[in-house]
Amino acid sequence: MASNPAATCQANGDSKPGGVPAARRSCGHRSESESDAGPTSKSLARLCSRDDGERRAALEELSQGVLQCLDLDRHGSGRLSKQTLLHLLRLSRSCPLQEVRERAVELLRTAQEQGVEVPRALASGPSAFIPAKEILKGGPNQDVLIESFLSLGRVDHISMVMAMHPAYLCCFLKTQHALLEMDGPLPRHWRHYIAVMAAARHHCSYLVQQHSAGFLEAGGEESWLSGLEHAPAKLRSLQTLNKLLAHRPWLITQQHIQELVCPGAEPRWSLAELIHAVVLMAHAHSLCSFVWGCGLNPEPDHIGGYTFQPPSLSHSPHSPAHSPAHEDAVEVEVLMKRMVELQQQQEEEECTQEEMVTRFERERSESIPTGTDLTVYPCVTLSHLLTHHFLSVFFCLAVVRGAPPDLVLRLVEEPEFRYEDFAPRGEQSPPTMRAQDYSWEDHGFSLLNRLLPDMGQLLDEKFQIVCNLTYHRMAMHEGVDTHSLRKALWNYIHCLYGIRYDDYDYGSVNVLLERSLKVFVKTMACHPEQTTARIYHSFWRHFRHSEKVHANLIVMEARLQAALLYILRAITHYMR
Repeated sequence: MASNPAATCQANGDSKPGGVPAARRSCGHRSESESDAGPTSKSLARLCSRDDGERRAALEELSQGVLQCLDLDRHGSGRLSKQTLLHLLRLSRSCPLQEVRERAVELLRTAQEQGVEVPRALASGPSAFIPAKEILKGGPNQDVLIESFLSLGRVDHISMVMAMHPAYLCCFLKTQHALLEMDGPLPRHWRHYIAVMAAARHHCSYLVQQHSAGFLEAGGEESWLSGLEHAPAKLRSLQTLNKLLAHRPWLITQQHIQELVCPGAEPRWSLAELIHAVVLMAHAHSLCSFVWGCGLNPEPDHIGGYTFQPPSLSHSPHSPAHSPAHEDAVEVEVLMKRMVELQQQQEEEECTQEEMVTRFERERSESIPTGTDLTVYPCVTLSHLLTHHFLSVFFCLAVVRGAPPDLVLRLVEEPEFRYEDFAPRGEQSPPTMRAQDYSWEDHGFSLLNRLLPDMGQLLDEKFQIVCNLTYHRMAMHEGVDTHSLRKALWNYIHCLYGIRYDDYDYGSVNVLLERSLKVFVKTMACHPEQTTARIYHSFWRHFRHSEKVHANLIVMEARLQAALLYILRAITHYMR
């Protein structure tokens, strides 16, 4: 995750190439490329101090710097930069420390009263699907967000939504930090660029922007972000694995590994470098599913998250749609009854292995529609986006419609290569991966831990937490054992990716997962960029949003493990 942008205060200068032309910028603020004359990144970094006194001093220093910038009559004073204003906007919207959040609001209000055009957030909360009041709660959720802010310098929308499940968020942040920041075979800016390449496969402008910022902060060359052709050949050589991991991981073979790591390969990857790269790609691909599946809005300081235009009378910040409030809750009672009956049935009768295989094949080949039939906005290049306001609105539409802007498309090779059903009707499908032949517990975990020390342990902990996570409740019912439902979700996703567990009765999937839930899960796991609010709100209509987020986490982690199993199996075969 990208760390804090520096807050600056300037008097003169031009915008960066490709930015908003100088003539269109507000006279009340300056671009982020101009020289520093006020609040410094050092004072902003000190806002994350664990020492209350130092944090208060940093807050006063920031305030004085901003107020000095606003004192235009003083000799040598400058004006607030765009970057400073966006930083204040982000703090005012997402900082979990009340004193910092309130001071940022106050400073923005003061700047506006002094005639400065200040930015405003385009969305009312982190998600276009989930009401902000469901996300921004106190208690354990707030505690883990404060820890995230003190450790990372910012709290993004991903963390805010994941904080509905604090135990999982802690593990997720630890794993992501190890992947992106800790010692490893790949340089830090390469890690972010690989994540950018991976996120672009699913048209995820949210993650593309986030990791582009991290890439530049780590010293990456800006030209690489203008197109894959500007990146080093070694990074470009990952494109085949990137598209297969994102859309059809079962097609990955040892030949793909050999082409990258064998002696004489040009450019050549070491096995340690390659395993780091593929885990980064698989992590970003699965995180795209979470971003789209939860309808995450752009960050308030990212393109599409803010505007300098005043609100119109007919416009209010985007707020999520709500589920019907008075609809019959029979579906919950039916699911509860099915879970009990299924458990009794499995205790009383035992399926033959042949019947288990038949049920798996039936589930795998079932025709479940996704969002492919929904309207998609046409591609619009950045040269056509004449105003910043239009660019912001376009990005907000992309959040729920999957319309990839030019900054995403220019980072994708073969954009027409997408997910296809593992076993299309009437066609010969690839062999099923049987978990008893290659599993995470017996094979993938140890190989990954050997090639990328500690990463196998971190991922295993994350898988265990999401699989075992339960609050013993379901919708309005308490004291419920949801194990069978969670297992059905996990195994259904692996089924979509052609992975079969010999000891699992796939008839349970049809019993426990209603069709609308299957549509959501398949869209999110296989075509995440096509997820819409309609698909999100159509399943589990009487469940809590936190329960739907839990389902999103299961889909994300099951998809990640499935992709890793295929790539690790190919590496295992290469090493034999």
